[in-house]
Amino acid sequence: MSAQIIPWAKPDFWGKERQYVVEALDSTWISGGPFVDQLEQSFSALSGGARALAVSNGTTAIHLAYLAIGIQAGDEIVVPGFGFLAAANVALHMAARPVFCEVDPRTWCMRAEDVAPVLTARTRAIVVVHTYGNVCDMAPILALANQRGIPVIEDAAEAFPSRYRGQLAGTLGTIGTFSFQATKTITTGEGGMVVTRDDALCERMMLYRSHGLRRKKHYWHEVPGLNCRLTNMQAALGCAQMEKLGRIVAERLRVYATYSSRLARMSGVTLQVFRPEVEPVVWAIAVQLDPAVFPQGRDSVLQQMLEAGIETRPGFYSPGQLEYFDCPPLATCDALAASIVSLPSYPTLTEPEIERICTQLAKLGRS
Repeated sequence: MSAQIIPWAKPDFWGKERQYVVEALDSTWISGGPFVDQLEQSFSALSGGARALAVSNGTTAIHLAYLAIGIQAGDEIVVPGFGFLAAANVALHMAARPVFCEVDPRTWCMRAEDVAPVLTARTRAIVVVHTYGNVCDMAPILALANQRGIPVIEDAAEAFPSRYRGQLAGTLGTIGTFSFQATKTITTGEGGMVVTRDDALCERMMLYRSHGLRRKKHYWHEVPGLNCRLTNMQAALGCAQMEKLGRIVAERLRVYATYSSRLARMSGVTLQVFRPEVEPVVWAIAVQLDPAVFPQGRDSVLQQMLEAGIETRPGFYSPGQLEYFDCPPLATCDALAASIVSLPSYPTLTEPEIERICTQLAKLGRS
């Protein structure tokens, strides 16, 4: 294995992260505090005025969204069969039933035409997952949902700050959720955000976020709430990153452009497609491998890349591969799950590193 390993991801710091975290520590505002307020305000401004609540992670953001719209045991929640499975997992914990739909084989995102066949009288929510920084074609999905009176929750954990028709991903549906986990575009270590333009839903999520307490009197629980709060020290890190968001986005665009130019000329690999309405900030650059060019299979390619000192990851596994989901075969999702390789994608990757990654991948294919 090469001495210098290129990791799949690593956090990068761009400005006042250390200063702000120390300020938060010195202030003694360790749990909530002014950095939490500042992070919410900056996120709200970027969202075009949507109300923003900082939370402990992207998964608790989804949980709060479900609680806010009143998901009950037995309700059905439509989710894509290819993508990160947090929304489906939270549904199971609430005794709801995730119903998986197909995705577009080119964009790897769900479409209205994929959602419509799986809707039933028990459907209580549609969760769109904006995979790898792409954004689902939201207009037809929202039209379908509005026609049926079904809330749409956007899992935009991987798509901050991508846009659809000029609007921030995560602000198009009923509720949007975001992740600030260490590999994401901005990070607080762990952490996330939930946004909505519906004041009543926001108030419910605020209540559930903090033990069901309104602070009218100590320890009076109005609902069986949770602790989904973000700490002031974590928010301090996020505030520093938000100040440098323009630079972070510019570097991610550079990395994607460099990869795209190189990979477009490579035999046996297909890049994710972005619709004209989408302005993507790509979180993870991924390729689908042609088995005729890579007959050893995707998993062998992952191992061979690692042996060359390059960490890569598989595409998301499909729910049909996981025993705890009752999911029938989904031809497109299953094919994507078996053939996608996600390449190192962090914004400080250099051009020589990207060239090394692409060269090594090309070597593993059959010419």
